[in-house]
Order: sequence, then C-alpha cells, then structure tokens
Amino acid sequence: MGGREDRVKQKSGKVPPFVCVFNLILIGFFLFSFQLVHDNQMKAATNQETNEMATFRLPKPYLSPPKTLCAFSTWYSPPPQPPPRQSPPPSGHESPILTTISEAIKNIETKPLHISLKNTLPSFKAHHFISLVNQNPYFLPPKSLLSFFDFLSSYPTFSHTVQSYCSMVHFLIAHRMNQQAESLLHFVVSRKGKGSASSVFASILETKGTLSSSFVFDALMSVYTEFGYVSDAIQCFRLTKKHNLKIPFNGCKCLLERMVQMSSPMVALEFYLEILDSGYPPNVYSFNVLMNRLCKEGKVKDAQLIFDEIRKTGLQPTAVSFNTLINGYCKSGNLEEGFRLKMVMEEFRVFPDVFTYSALIDGLCKECRLDDANHLFKEMCDRGLVPNDVTFTTLINGQCKNGRVDLALEIYQQMFTKGLKADLILYNSLVNGLCKGGYFREARKFVGEMTKRGLRPDKFTYTTLLDGSCKEGDLELALEMKKEMVKEGILLDNVAFTAIISGLCRDGKIVDAERTLRELLRAGLKPDDGTYTMVMDGFCKKGDVKMGFKLLKEMQSDGHIPGVITYNVLMNGLCKQGQMKNADVLLNAMLNLGVVPDDITYNILLEGHCKHGKLGDFHNVKTEMGLVSDYASYRSLLNELSKASKDRPKR
Repeated sequence: MGGREDRVKQKSGKVPPFVCVFNLILIGFFLFSFQLVHDNQMKAATNQETNEMATFRLPKPYLSPPKTLCAFSTWYSPPPQPPPRQSPPPSGHESPILTTISEAIKNIETKPLHISLKNTLPSFKAHHFISLVNQNPYFLPPKSLLSFFDFLSSYPTFSHTVQSYCSMVHFLIAHRMNQQAESLLHFVVSRKGKGSASSVFASILETKGTLSSSFVFDALMSVYTEFGYVSDAIQCFRLTKKHNLKIPFNGCKCLLERMVQMSSPMVALEFYLEILDSGYPPNVYSFNVLMNRLCKEGKVKDAQLIFDEIRKTGLQPTAVSFNTLINGYCKSGNLEEGFRLKMVMEEFRVFPDVFTYSALIDGLCKECRLDDANHLFKEMCDRGLVPNDVTFTTLINGQCKNGRVDLALEIYQQMFTKGLKADLILYNSLVNGLCKGGYFREARKFVGEMTKRGLRPDKFTYTTLLDGSCKEGDLELALEMKKEMVKEGILLDNVAFTAIISGLCRDGKIVDAERTLRELLRAGLKPDDGTYTMVMDGFCKKGDVKMGFKLLKEMQSDGHIPGVITYNVLMNGLCKQGQMKNADVLLNAMLNLGVVPDDITYNILLEGHCKHGKLGDFHNVKTEMGLVSDYASYRSLLNELSKASKDRPKR
C-alpha cells in the first residue's frame, strides 16, 4: 500500500485526501486512549491523596486537567507531580473547626484572624482550644499558638477556663518556653487567690496529656511562694508526693527560703525535715540559715536543736554552723557555752577563724572582761589569723565603753600597722569614748582625721560631739554643731535636741530652751518626760510656776503620765513662792492620780511650811524632816508644827 501511495505521489506530487483522513483518525484515536489513561491515573492519585489528608483540600488547578491542552505537549511533558505540601498532614480525623482555625493561624500574615475567622469564632469554645493545643494537627509553631491564645483572651465572645490556661502552660513548657508558662501560672494564681492550690493542681493534672513535665508543678509551687501563699505552696508539694510525681526541688528551695523570712524558723525546720524525707537533697546551708534566724530572735536553744540535726542527716557542721551558734550564745550572754563550742569545733577538725574569735571577743567586752578579750586577741594573732576591721572595731569599742580609752588608742595604732583602714563605726566608737572620758578636744581631732580620710560624719558623730560640748559647758559650740547638722541635711533626733535643751537650761536660758522644745515638736519628735521636766524646772526656778503648769498640761495632752519627779518640780516651785495651799492641793491631786509621793515630796512641803509658817523653831524640826516617808507622817508632823506655832505667841 505504501508503494502505491508513493507511486501516486510521484505522479501527482500530492498526498491523496483519503490518506490524510485516515492519518487524522489514527492520531485522534491515539490521543483519546492516552487521555483516558491519564485521567484514570490522576483520579487514582487524587483519591489516594484525599484518603491520606482527610478534609485537607488540594488547590483547584490540580483537581482536574486543564480544559485546553496541546496533545503533543502532553505527549512530550513529564508525568504530573502532586502539589507541594504547605504543612504536614494531620493524623486522625480532627474536627473541621480545628482545620479552619489552623489554616487561619497559618495564613495570619495575609489575612487577620478576626476577618478569616469571622464566622468560626462565635462557636469556638475553650474545649476547642484545648484540642487544638493537644493535637496541633498542622504542627503550628509555639509562638503562633501563644499569639492565638492572647488573641482569644481579648476576643469578646470567648472566655478562657483554668483548663485552657493549664493546657497552654503544658504546651509552652514542652517547647521550653518556661518564662511564658510561669507568666500564665502567675495570672491563674492571682485570679484564683489564696487557698486555690488544690483546684489549680487538679486542673494541671487533668490537662497534662502527653505534654506532662515536672517543671509545671515546680513552677506552680514557686508562683504560690512568690505570692506569699505558704500553705498553698506546701499543699502543692504534698500533692506532687501523693501523685508520685517528681519532687519540685526548685519550688522547695524557694518555699524554704520564704518560710525562714516569713514564718517561725521551727515551722520552717519541720517543712525542711518533711522534704528531706521525700528525697530532697540535704545541705548544710539550709540548716545554717535556720540557725541564723533563730539566733537573731534570741532562740539559741532552738538553734542548738537544728545544729544537732545536721549530723543526723549525715552531714558535717561547717565553720559557719559553729560560728552562727557561738555568736548566738555570746550575744545571749552565755560565754561558757560559746567557749565550749570552740573546743568542740577543734575536735571536729574545723578550726576557729577570725569570725569565731571576733564573736568571743565581743562577748568578753560586753561583760567587761577586757583582759580576757586582750588575751584571746593575742591567741588569734599567734595562730596566724589576721584580725580584720570588725575584730579591731569590736575590741576598740569594748575598751571605749569601759572607759579604757588609752588602750583603745593603742589598738587603733596597731590596726594601722596591719594595713587596715578604719571605718565610720570605729571612728564613732573612739569619738564616743573620748567624749565620755572628758577628752573632748581629742574627740574633735579624730573627727577632723576622719574627714581627711574621706569619711563624712553622720548623725551619731554630730550628736556625740554636740552632747559632749553641752556637758563641757560649751553651749556656743553645741549650737554651731546644730547649724552644721542642718547644713549637711542631717536631721536632729531626740538625743541632740535633749542635749541642747539641757545645756540651755543649765545656762539659765530657759526661754531658748522652751523655744527648742517647740522646734523638737515641730520636727515630729516626741520629747520624753525628762525633757519636759527640765524645761518646767527652769521656769519654776525663775518663779514662773504658771508656765510650769502649762507645760504639765501639754505633757498630759501629749499622752505622757507625769511621774513623781515632775510633780516634785512643780511642788518646789509652789513652795518657793509660798503658795502652800496650792502645794497641798497638788499633793492631793497626785494621790488621786495614783502618783506615790516620795521623801523628797514631803520634805519639800515641810520646808515650805516651815519657811512660810513663821516658825521660830524651824532648826529644831529640820532633823525630823528627813524621817518623813509617807503622807500620814507628813500630816502628823505638820499638825505638830501647826500646834507649836499656835502655842508660841502665848508664851
């Protein structure tokens, strides 16, 4: 046939029409067969993909072949490939709402959530969110889910539950976002309040799923501790123990430290022993902290009990353990026990250090055992220990308080040979000791030296000098000190004001003393009974008894209950003015108020009656005045004096 066609072609030079039709039919049949096979392959691939991805929809261009397709391009093109997956396929058959939400979160950069989820969010509930977090079918990043969580928190139709918060906490911790998880727990505890540990713990336990981590319970315990809910934090610990969960070590540590600060150290010890029984690793530091707290409260015997517990747990006391207890015994005045512990310390091969000796030296100085303190100081130096500034300050302060300023100055010089620098506390000790010993000029020199070394005098320094200058009678210098304190911004306290008032009264400047008293009151300070009495005495000595009674009234209005000394000052003022009737009225007022007169009271009255009763035999009864001890004796003697006064003109 081919030969025939060739011959026809050679004759005419053209292809016959029937040949073209035949060829077209063959080509059409071939294309139809190929397209049918291709459609069947695509349909099978689509069905397989649909079964694998459940409700996930492929992009439209791949659901069916193009409507117009060149046969030859299809013939020569490679087989069609499945579309690239934009997210991993979900496992299981999740709710369509989770698919919608996941898609919206994934495409948030192109379309905001409130628009893409406009029709979905009204029906979206907390349990849907919990499912989304637990399943996370499209493996959304943790930050994306956290952002969606925050978005829901501000959405008007949605309300989070404790369970949704707890689910998010588990999810964040599983992805090592511990800080964000703690922030959510902090919010939950702040809303639930005190006494909520049991319910919150149950919610966390209920929602843990496969994302469970021991950190969440540790964090919960720490959050309750941070809020100061100690009982809730303890309950969290006991619940973890009850459910055989891992012990929250960090939470236990935080709670123990908080309990030492807030509650009784013995209660803290009970909790510490409880967590030790549960597997919490013991450490000497915790025991030392508890001992220190008890020693500061003066409960040295309880601190001793904790000290004894250290060895029971298999630990050995450290130098800090011994020093804490030794310092506690020394401050409580039990030096014998302090020195006994020093011996025990050496038996344990824990050698005393500078702190050990400083505590014992301080205890000896407080008991005025200065020779023993010096001997112990020498022992410390002989053992090769270098005293620090605390040791020197302790020894110098002890010498100064006991009036041995000369020895204090020797130790001060020795301190500088050791290359140590004196601090403000040491200088204040020297200044105070010198002022009390009457060495006011030397004290001022030390203040100048202190200033040269870059140390600024404080309130204690100025007050000590001010008081010393007043006692030296240099009132002018005291007032200059007061001006300098005001200039330096140092507020005067009761001691400074009282020193000035005392100096002014001593110099007879009672008006200035009363003015200074008013200044003290304006400063918001409260003068004591002695300060009021000094000013009252000054006015009474000047003959202004009326001003004295005015101050008495102010004193009582200020909440003071005047004592016998205050009344004696007023009594003396009345008697010196010859106002004996008023003096007797004041005595009765004292008795009615429950103020018991003393010998001075009755002797003031007797002297007043003798002086102003025109008794010629005053000298004869003067010796009897010192024998008056109560009101009855006073009245009896007064009656005898009155009778003698009546009988005398008849002779």
